[in-house]
Amino acid sequence: MRTERKLTRLDRVFARLDREPERPAHIDVPRMSRHRVVLFASTLAFYAAIVWAVVITSWLVRLDWQVMFFRPYQQWPEIHAFLDYYVVLGQRGPTAVMIAAWLGWRSWRQHTLRPLLILGTSLLLLNVTVGAAKLSMGRLGPHYATSVGSNEMWLGGDIFPSGHTANAVVTWGILAYLASTPRARRWLSALSAVVSLGVGLTTVYLGTHWLSDVVLGWAAGLLILLALPWFEPLIARAETAVFDLRDARRSRRRGTATVPAPAPAPAAPVEVPVVLAPAADPAGEQEPVVREPVAASRTARPQGHLAPGPHLTRSERTPVTPLGSRRPPHPDRVTRGTASARPLTGG
Repeated sequence: MRTERKLTRLDRVFARLDREPERPAHIDVPRMSRHRVVLFASTLAFYAAIVWAVVITSWLVRLDWQVMFFRPYQQWPEIHAFLDYYVVLGQRGPTAVMIAAWLGWRSWRQHTLRPLLILGTSLLLLNVTVGAAKLSMGRLGPHYATSVGSNEMWLGGDIFPSGHTANAVVTWGILAYLASTPRARRWLSALSAVVSLGVGLTTVYLGTHWLSDVVLGWAAGLLILLALPWFEPLIARAETAVFDLRDARRSRRRGTATVPAPAPAPAAPVEVPVVLAPAADPAGEQEPVVREPVAASRTARPQGHLAPGPHLTRSERTPVTPLGSRRPPHPDRVTRGTASARPLTGG
């Protein structure tokens, strides 16, 4: 009796690494449901409330100053070295490279460009929205504050909202957004929330951001993740266009159809005048009779290569034809070499 081999964990990992023969049909594309719309509207209202609380210098600004004077990096200096490396998880360059490597392998394995296009769309939205908010509000950071208790708005800064926090929410939240099973989505959502929360609090610990910057960064990143289903049709069209362009280039490179060479144009007819033998008239004068030119039936042949050596004239060559005339006998024809029977004139 033959028993089936039980797969170990390592066997399942290698089986997972194998490329699928074709694009799987069970890819779950999130839709903009009513629940997601409600979450998006609530997060947008929260975003506006944070901005308004900072603009009017409310209790949130006073909390920012209290945390800054507390100086967490002096209260717990033993974790400073670790948090200097941990905050890299929110920097756009390193995180984009790590996530792009993972999503690139997943795109290759599933024969689809959707993961990479989702990442590119989210990073583009992040740069546009967060960058515009930073430049338009121009808030200064804790290390560059000029007046105690002020909101430090419109002074040429670029820290409101926190770019590190928003980037951590988006880049690590993409993994949960692209999860293929509900269980994986739950676990990855919790992981991305912990990472982004830690990155935001680390910037407050290091003194590079106000606490309100971090709160607004969380809201900005969540808005981008919630808005991604609106861009799914555009991403699908872009993927189709890229694949069509790839197929066209492959067919052009293979050269499926060979174009036949054009036939040479026929040579122009050469007009050769035909001159007849002079005819005798009663007055004793001879006039050459010239007919209309006719088209040559054959094209001119190229001159052949002559063998080296002296070339003889036609009269010196040895005849290769039998002696005598090959023309049929005619009573009016005179044999070559005898006296002509016609009277000579003009002489």
